[in-house]
Amino acid sequence: MSPNRWRWNTRDETAPVWPGHHQTLGATWSPTDTNFAVWAPEATSLWVCLFDDDGLERRHQLTEHTLGVWHGQIPAVPIGTLYGYRAEGPWDPQRGRRFNRKKLLLDPYARAVTGRLAHGHATLPYHHKDPSRPSKIDSAPFMPRSVVVGGDFDWQGDTQLRTRWRDTVVYELHVKGYTKLHNEIPEELRGTYAGLGSHTVTRYLQDLGVTAVELLPIHHFFTEPAVAARGMVNYWGYNSIGYFAPHGAYSASGDRGQQVDEFKQMVRSFHQAGIEVILDVVYNHTAEGGPDGPAYSFRGLDDFGFYKRAGTVGDAYWDVTGCGNTVDSTNLGALRLILDSLRYWVTEMHVDGFRFDLASALARTGHSIDMHSAFLTTISQDPVLRHVKLIAEPWDASMDGYRVGSFPPPWVEWNDRFRDTIRDFWRTDSGGVRELASRLAGSSDLYADDGRSPYASVNFVTAHDGFTARDTVSYNVKHNEANGEGNRDGSDNNRSWNHGVEGETDDLEITDLRRRQAANLMITLCLSSGAPMITAGDERGRTQRGNNNAYVQDNEVSWVDWRPDDAWLDVYDLVKTALRLRREHPALRQRHHFIGSPTIEGGPKDLAWMHPDGREMTEQDWYDSSLHTIGMFVSGDPLRSPGPRGEQMRDSSFLIWFNSGAEDVELVLPRNQWVNHGEVVLSTDPQHKLGDPVAAGDILPFEGRSVLVLRQTDPWDD
Repeated sequence: MSPNRWRWNTRDETAPVWPGHHQTLGATWSPTDTNFAVWAPEATSLWVCLFDDDGLERRHQLTEHTLGVWHGQIPAVPIGTLYGYRAEGPWDPQRGRRFNRKKLLLDPYARAVTGRLAHGHATLPYHHKDPSRPSKIDSAPFMPRSVVVGGDFDWQGDTQLRTRWRDTVVYELHVKGYTKLHNEIPEELRGTYAGLGSHTVTRYLQDLGVTAVELLPIHHFFTEPAVAARGMVNYWGYNSIGYFAPHGAYSASGDRGQQVDEFKQMVRSFHQAGIEVILDVVYNHTAEGGPDGPAYSFRGLDDFGFYKRAGTVGDAYWDVTGCGNTVDSTNLGALRLILDSLRYWVTEMHVDGFRFDLASALARTGHSIDMHSAFLTTISQDPVLRHVKLIAEPWDASMDGYRVGSFPPPWVEWNDRFRDTIRDFWRTDSGGVRELASRLAGSSDLYADDGRSPYASVNFVTAHDGFTARDTVSYNVKHNEANGEGNRDGSDNNRSWNHGVEGETDDLEITDLRRRQAANLMITLCLSSGAPMITAGDERGRTQRGNNNAYVQDNEVSWVDWRPDDAWLDVYDLVKTALRLRREHPALRQRHHFIGSPTIEGGPKDLAWMHPDGREMTEQDWYDSSLHTIGMFVSGDPLRSPGPRGEQMRDSSFLIWFNSGAEDVELVLPRNQWVNHGEVVLSTDPQHKLGDPVAAGDILPFEGRSVLVLRQTDPWDD
């Protein structure tokens, strides 16, 4: 164990501390003084520890304790000052009290965190050989510091974008990994907020058709001790410790508060490009791990209140996150921190929404999931938060945590049933097309019963955890040996298919088929009813070499490769076209669930499912497990296709054909009184070219494992 870069010595400060106030937690700077306030209801004493540039620690004891908050004002504290807390109180680990004055604690409300964490015994609150005794090692030389942040930022009139959900295309990316290898971004900006907010990135995303980026965790996080012991780091960032602080390592300008302005500049750049910023937030657990873990912040301030217990007293944590602890969102201090954090990122940092990791863990009253829990109801009625995008990952690590389709409005959800169904269909393991139709049409079986719209389903075929799209069509099994866990980590339920060879191959027939299959997956995602989410790099064939749990791979395995020589740019072009069609045609981004009947008298059905024989699907067809081809007719009638200001638009109708079987089929284009002529606007079948005309009654050859999109060209009848 070795200390970090801090030079450190200490003396207690005798200068008076003004009473200050308890209403605003954290360090609130002003030109005359800084108010410090921290929630620690059971602490008996509390100190603010200020550090100068020579490493001298000056301790200021807070004497005011109001409603569970210790507070006080210290005069003349410059912006950029480093600080932490020390708390004294009961030592009774069997009852969840782990106060230890020897442990320097980060401010839970710190706006910035600087410095590196040195893993080892020093950060443990207990003696490493006897957990019943408190540690006597001072952790200050081994801990990062909180930073006093102040000053103004010129937003230049920037506000949240408020893009409608039905117009939203989400793009999930990692701040560092997206630009670390980008040759068009200055080297010193690669892997940073500044690099991500560059014109190079925003132009690329605009051109692709993205309307929102979803950033993997940017709350300041630490690497788990077990991962660090393997010589690795937590790359993804799902190990938060600072819920108000942008992760310092992603800053090109410095981590003494500069990361705050750099993050704001990135958000402003995205907004100027018309792209929303959504944060993946991890409030369900913290970096402190299980009861035998370190004391970085919460454990030393309010361990018993902040973490859920198996019972009312005792040391047994109740863990439904798989990370050692579960934050008790019914606790006053914990719930306030979550809400204050969310409001801070909206009001001060201008983000547009949040994706909540393991949201089921937060939606619990006691040990039971409660859709009327304090966490859900307070957010849903909050005047700031109820208007931003709220995305639930609707499960946790427990047996009862899987709640897809259950979260109340205004929440939307990651829909993993969409992912599984689409993957199964394209590897011909779906048992027919019955469930495929439900997923293509917006998963009304999951969302229509409580009045939610199709966009309540955030559709995806890949995400950060799991195979990339390229790996989904290139590997049958995971290859996670590089993670150092004996290939035991990561899911074994990949629903993937290597098409005959495991991993990369020079066989052109196989690689061509894989590219087509990747395009089929992506086009199906882009043209399904609901809100599509694309994982960064999938549109250009990014690979993780078969690793489906690359959370410790801070290297070329995870970073997006921008070189054109191995990029699947044909897939990029098809995805871009699919997103353009979605953007230009309201019929392909429905506000309401389909009803399967005309919406205007004498008009066509809003949705019809077509058999390749040119007729509508029958009940028997839906149970035909050998059927791998289906057509989806979507009516473009004006009453279901309002324009951007609510006016009626005359949109085209579409007929989208999907064939996941290996065999070619013949499609009979249906005859009807509404659509007689059309054209090919998208195809992964090479024999059908863009602009090729088609007509009702035509018989079209259709290759196996292909998508064909036909758009109506008939003029509207006035």
